[in-house]
Amino acid sequence: MASVEGQAAFGTTGGRAASSGQGAAPRPLIGESWHRTLRSGLDPDRRNRPSYLPLDELEGLRRNTRLREMLPTLRDGLSALSDADSHLMLVCDTEGRVLWRDGSRSMRRSADRLELVEGTGWLEEVAGTNGIGTTLVARKPILVHASEHFVRAYHGLSCAAAPLHDPCDGRLLGVVNVTSPADCRPSAMFALVTAVAKVAEGELRARHWQSVGRLRSVAAPVLARTGGRAIAVDRDGWTAAVTGMAPVDRIALPERPAAGEMWLPAFGRCALEPLPGGWLVRVDPGGEREPVAAGRVAVDLSHPRSWSVTVCGAVGQWSQNLSPRHAELLLALALRREGSTAAQLAADLFGDATRTVTVRAELSRLRRTLAGVLAHRPYRFADETEVQLRRPADPLDLLPFSTAPVVLRERHRADADAGGSGAGGPGARPPRSG
Repeated sequence: MASVEGQAAFGTTGGRAASSGQGAAPRPLIGESWHRTLRSGLDPDRRNRPSYLPLDELEGLRRNTRLREMLPTLRDGLSALSDADSHLMLVCDTEGRVLWRDGSRSMRRSADRLELVEGTGWLEEVAGTNGIGTTLVARKPILVHASEHFVRAYHGLSCAAAPLHDPCDGRLLGVVNVTSPADCRPSAMFALVTAVAKVAEGELRARHWQSVGRLRSVAAPVLARTGGRAIAVDRDGWTAAVTGMAPVDRIALPERPAAGEMWLPAFGRCALEPLPGGWLVRVDPGGEREPVAAGRVAVDLSHPRSWSVTVCGAVGQWSQNLSPRHAELLLALALRREGSTAAQLAADLFGDATRTVTVRAELSRLRRTLAGVLAHRPYRFADETEVQLRRPADPLDLLPFSTAPVVLRERHRADADAGGSGAGGPGARPPRSG
């Protein structure tokens, strides 16, 4: 680690650390990334050759991602940069693979020499600290400037990147990254990339609500003929129309819903019928309220970049992806089965027991999805529910973006139990193969 810090202090960018002056320690976000990269076994003096996706696989990824809908906005908003001789725009998926690349001919030639081309992957474990891979972990806009890159071959570059989320469900779709020579104006580039990413997400959100409006016009006559309780939702579970029950903003559907009867944690037994652009959900179609109960809940935090919850019971199984905040909350609840007050959860998540309003709002959203699974007074998993918490093989991969005290404690505890001594420390385990 001392060698890597030395390269940042006396690297190729005029002999100064990129962030705060010669000899200064790296920014915390960059330092954490260097620790993760060291655990991967990368050599800062050696550039790994990235693997290339076959063209047919690349085209398949382009067709099947919502990033394609954002691409025109990203290109328009960043055209002033990508048309310049010194900037290159890259749009990447959640695995760090470059799906699209725009820029001047001269900048594309420069990128070709570093194999920064369509179809290559730029996760941290492959390329070290960089705008694409580090943004995928941190889940927020990042500037990686000059010698903040872990690999010396990239010290001549500055990378400004921002995550791109699906506004329908908050799911991370990928990253937009603008790369330029290190002597360009990185702060202005960073501000523009961050703003354009938000605009692209906003336009996707506007198109989503237009589609919900179209579904409402289709569903209205269907609901008028429907007896009992029913709700029309789009493919992401957002409500278009409702009858016989109080309206809700959204219901959580399984990842792959299908026509027929199924069990939803929010309502119990339901029947799903396809609608153009969504589903008609008939609640309790047999006329008898199905008690909402779950025998087992599996909170899967084993992957460093995606997390899910699976609910199993006598009437079926249901899975849903988790947002970063909800992953932190379910971890805290799983670790304290006897229950937690809002103040305890606020301390677990924010290190500030007074932030109870935020905690209650997030728990309200969670309980709409997991009604019957989560109880309150105190907040906890239902007493009769078996809870399984799936952790990553390496404790330091547990929600690596998170700085929540409960996550930091659990990483440290699990790492100590496994015989490690923290990321990159003297007792750290050797990097995993594969």
